[in-house]
Amino acid sequence: MWLFIAFLAIPLIEIALFIQIGGAIGLGWTLATVIITAILGTVLVRNQGALALGQLRSSFDQMQDPTEPLAHGAMILFSGALLLTPGFFTDAVGFLLLVPGVRTAAFQAIKARVKVQSFSTGQGPQQTHRPGGAARGDVIEGEYSEVQTDGDQGKKPSGWTDH
Repeated sequence: MWLFIAFLAIPLIEIALFIQIGGAIGLGWTLATVIITAILGTVLVRNQGALALGQLRSSFDQMQDPTEPLAHGAMILFSGALLLTPGFFTDAVGFLLLVPGVRTAAFQAIKARVKVQSFSTGQGPQQTHRPGGAARGDVIEGEYSEVQTDGDQGKKPSGWTDH
């Protein structure tokens, strides 16, 4: 139901804002503002996305929970879509999502509503073994030797294996 209300309310808000702002500053300035915010938003999304990607890599390198950097990356991606959508309301929400403090507050609000039942990094004593195979990190040592069958002894190797 909330999604239906959002799909109905957002275009109505955008139309009302276009009428009000277009009447106040004129058609040309209204269109210029929409184009400038799209260009500025693209530049900001690129910079914020690079920072979020660096934080994600850092969390993987340090074996930390990557949930927050992933959430920030998703919010930056969503803000980019909002900034490229023509409109003043969507631009305002998109620019708000580019502010790291707003993203952190949104992440904390979402995190408070979600209950994680289990989480594992694959490290430590909680490793689970895959059926029919060894767990990551297990090493199976062994020796091998080439075995020739009776039919292989008199044959030369094919031309494909000559180097």
